[in-house]
Amino acid sequence: MPEKPHSWLTQVISKQIFLFLLISMLCLLVSPTDLKGFIGFRIMVSLFTIILLVSGVYVASKKICRTIIAALLALPTIMFIWINHFVNIPYFVLVGDCFGILFMAFTAITVLSFIFREKHVSINVIYSSIVVYLLIAVMWSFVYSAMESVHPGSFKIAKEQIEVGRYLFVYYSFVTITSLGYVDMSPITAQANSFSILEAVTGQIYLVVLVARLVGMHIAQSMDKNAR
Repeated sequence: MPEKPHSWLTQVISKQIFLFLLISMLCLLVSPTDLKGFIGFRIMVSLFTIILLVSGVYVASKKICRTIIAALLALPTIMFIWINHFVNIPYFVLVGDCFGILFMAFTAITVLSFIFREKHVSINVIYSSIVVYLLIAVMWSFVYSAMESVHPGSFKIAKEQIEVGRYLFVYYSFVTITSLGYVDMSPITAQANSFSILEAVTGQIYLVVLVARLVGMHIAQSMDKNAR
């Protein structure tokens, strides 16, 4: 019996979801900063990213309950962020950041569980491994934003960088997790210093464990082929 077109499309999307997810996150990170000031652009990018993240959770877990949880965490995140574009209420920013932290952490853990369930190194395992690294960095950007909402002045920010807004914390998070250490933004308070150190250590530990896992999987895969 010939396969239905929609079934074929579903399989293609399911197999390439981590690639789509990776591309969407990279587009979000490298998109021009001046366009981020337009509400329409922010809404489009946020919706696209949220849809793919929730889809990634479903593909990684194959459980509808986890997808529902991801959606329930994603919707308040994007809702409170959008509200802040029209009404400047610090409480909404903080609540949105908290939901963002939970959503990114839940998504990263779900995708990570998919990686450790796999027995062979595949292109999807590589894509999903990179996605988790990006998710961790984005999660920490929400942490820093929430910290700044609770304790304003936690970070020293260069004057030319102030207008960048929320994206500045994404920039700082990636600078920290990759240990680049640029000086145009730096932590001031003890809490900000502690969280920055924790993110840097978390990023390095993830890379070490991930490389060891992938190498171990590749060796086991090669030995299995030779045994046959």
